[in-house]
Amino acid sequence: MKKLKLGYAPTRRFVFSAEDAFRYKTLIRNKLESFGLSIDIVDLEGLNQEGLLYDDHINADQIVKRFKDEQVDAVFFPHCNFGTEDTVGRVGKALGKPVLLWGPQDEAPLEDGMRLRDTQCGLFATGKVLRRFNVPFTYITNSRVDDPVFERGFKNFIAAANVVKHFRSLRILQIGPRPASFWTMICNEGELLERFGIEIHPITLEDIKIAVKRIEKNGGEELSETVEYIKTSLDYSDVTEDDVKRIAALKVAMKSYAAKTGSTAIAIQCWSSLQDAIGIMPCLANAILTDEQIPVTCETDIHGAITSVMVQAAAMNEAPTFFADLTIRHPENPNGELLFHCGNFPVSLSIENKPKLRKHFLFDDHSPGTHEGEIKGGPMTLARFDGDHGEYSIFLGRARGIQGPYTRGSYVWVEVNDWPLWEETLVKGPYVHHSVGIHKDVVPALYEACNYIPGLKPDPVDPTESEIRSWMRGSL
Repeated sequence: MKKLKLGYAPTRRFVFSAEDAFRYKTLIRNKLESFGLSIDIVDLEGLNQEGLLYDDHINADQIVKRFKDEQVDAVFFPHCNFGTEDTVGRVGKALGKPVLLWGPQDEAPLEDGMRLRDTQCGLFATGKVLRRFNVPFTYITNSRVDDPVFERGFKNFIAAANVVKHFRSLRILQIGPRPASFWTMICNEGELLERFGIEIHPITLEDIKIAVKRIEKNGGEELSETVEYIKTSLDYSDVTEDDVKRIAALKVAMKSYAAKTGSTAIAIQCWSSLQDAIGIMPCLANAILTDEQIPVTCETDIHGAITSVMVQAAAMNEAPTFFADLTIRHPENPNGELLFHCGNFPVSLSIENKPKLRKHFLFDDHSPGTHEGEIKGGPMTLARFDGDHGEYSIFLGRARGIQGPYTRGSYVWVEVNDWPLWEETLVKGPYVHHSVGIHKDVVPALYEACNYIPGLKPDPVDPTESEIRSWMRGSL
C-alpha cells in the first residue's frame, strides 16, 4: 500500500507578524510528525524563503504544480496567522482533493494592544472563500497546537482522506455472476461507474477454474508458501492434502487476477457452482486474502466489496475487515445480534490457536474450504454501502463483542446500542443482510469521507450525526 501523501501549505498574511507565522509553521509540522501516522508530507519549502503561502510570492499555479507533480491525496492549509484566503481557494479548487482548514488559537494581545496573528478571523474568511469556489473542506475548531481536539481532528481527516483516495480508484474483480436466487446482490454496474468512477472487472468461474488447475500443476513459491501457511495456522485434519493444495491454489489464482487487473477487492460467486467446478469452497481463500488487505466478499456482493475497501481505508489499512451476515438476535440480550458467515473471517481474528479447516456444513456433498470458529470481540465498527433508485448511502454503527451460543462457521456475537433501531434502518433500506466489520472505531472517518464523495450520504445510527459532529468539535 502506498502511503497517503499530504500537501502541507501553511499560510500567512502580510499585515501580521511574519516571524510568528514562520514559528507556527515549524511548530505545526513538528506536531504532525509526532502523531506517528504513516503518511508522506509534501511542503512548500524552496518555493520561497519562508515555505509559506502568502501574497503573490508563491502564486497558486506554483503550489498546484508541486502538489500535482507529487500526486498528493489531500491538502492541509494551517493558518499561521490570518492567511491568504484567495490563494487557498484557488489551490483547493485546482487540486480537487480533500481539504483541511485549521489554525492555532491566538494568544492574548501584547501589552501595547497589538495582535500578532488574528488566526481565527482569517479562518472565517477562508471558509467563505472555499464555499465560493465550491470546495468541500474539513474544519477543526480553532485550538492550540497541543490541544487533543487538533490531534483528533487531524487523524480523523487523514483517515477520511484515505477512504476517498481508495474509493476514487476502486476496481473490483468480479468472479462469476451473482447466484440466481440472491436478488439482494443486484447492483447497477453502469451507475457505479457513472456516479462514482467504480470499475468492475468480470471474469467467469471457468477462468478461475483453469487458473487454479494450472497453479496446482505447476506449483511455485507462492503456492508453497500458502500451503505452509494453512498447515501452520489451522487444524486441517478434517480435509486431505489435496484439498489444502487446491484451496491454496485458489487463493493464489484470485490474488494473481487481482494484481493483473489492478483490482483492490474481489466479489466471488461462492454459491455453489465453484464447488462443482473445482471441488472446494472459497471461504478460507477469501479469509487469507482479506487478511492480506485484499478483501473478498461472498455471493458476488459488489456493494459489500466497496464497503470493505472503505472500512479498511478508514483504519489506514492497519486492520483486516470481516464480511458477515446479520443473522439472528441473541437469545437473551435484546440488543445482541449474531454476525456470521460460512468460514471467511480472517484467520488473524480467531480466538483459537488453530481454528479448524473443515468441509462445508450447508451442502449435501460437504466440499472442504471453510475455516470455522469464533473471532475476537471488543469494540468494532459495522458498515454497509448500498443503494437503489439512484440513491446511495452508507450505514454506520458501533458494536462490541459479547458472549453467545456456539454456532457453525465464522462468527461473533455483538451488542449494539438499540437493535430495534438498527433492524428497522437496515430492513427499510437500502441495505441488505450483509455488513462489514472491523475492530476499530472508524465511524467518524467514514462519515467525514462522505463530505468528499458526491452522491453518497452517511447514515449513522450510533453515534448519531449530531454526536459525531460534537466529537469532532471536541464537545464530547
